[in-house]
Amino acid sequence: MKIKAFKVEGNGTFAKDVPAIADAIKSSGAEIVLLPGNSRVKRSAAAAAMRAGAEIDTNVVDLDVADGKAVARRWVYRQRIFTAFSRAARPWVIVTDPSLFGEICGKVGAEEAAFAEAADAATRTAVVGEESAVTGGESTIKPDAKLLFVAGAGWTKKQADGALHFDEAAAEITGFLAKSGASLGSSKSLVDMPEAAAAFKFMSHMNQVGQTGATPRHQKGLSTCCHGEEPHVVGWRFVNERRAVNLDANCGWAQGKADVVYVADAFAVMKKVNELLG
Repeated sequence: MKIKAFKVEGNGTFAKDVPAIADAIKSSGAEIVLLPGNSRVKRSAAAAAMRAGAEIDTNVVDLDVADGKAVARRWVYRQRIFTAFSRAARPWVIVTDPSLFGEICGKVGAEEAAFAEAADAATRTAVVGEESAVTGGESTIKPDAKLLFVAGAGWTKKQADGALHFDEAAAEITGFLAKSGASLGSSKSLVDMPEAAAAFKFMSHMNQVGQTGATPRHQKGLSTCCHGEEPHVVGWRFVNERRAVNLDANCGWAQGKADVVYVADAFAVMKKVNELLG
């Protein structure tokens, strides 16, 4: 069985990566193609597989090949069930957990192949120029900021002492925005919460990311107190580096949607970050 692995790293764009990955799949002649499940690959791999006429599975944590049959394994149902499955269709694109990519490639003896980025990509959109949005004054929406800071409904929940801390949450969020120059995003559940409106006057539906909200294009994203479920993460598809802070180790962000997940109290983390920023 011919298995090839493409180590796709760094930054890229959907428009260029889709044809590049599709060409890599088709030109490899491999029955199974392995890709690392970083944010760049996950953004483009599904569309590339469709263009190449291949089947695709993501979040794979193990792969066995014996007697011409490949069996992949991954967790489902919030890591409560460990499943094993196979596909007859070829080519089969398997996107692994990024930290296990090298181990899986070595285990199945995958042949490493060079990934050539597409120099030019066909597009139906003609870009005639760029113009920054006017975000003067105390606006929290900053399209040119390198960092997107997203707050979720967890900021408005009862904390360890059993009490609500709306004002403290608002102070930590606005303090970080002022010191870091980050742009502010929000989950839909937070901007829809009437009881938090008084303390979070700096936030509106314009800050919403994902679902029916905006799709920001910042270099880095930091999510705090968000579940990281699919409708929300869709809004992050153009963010290259994704990190999250959440007390729940099984939250949606931990399921391969973020590059780094800090299992910690966002109140404590952001308070310390603000102290370090001075």
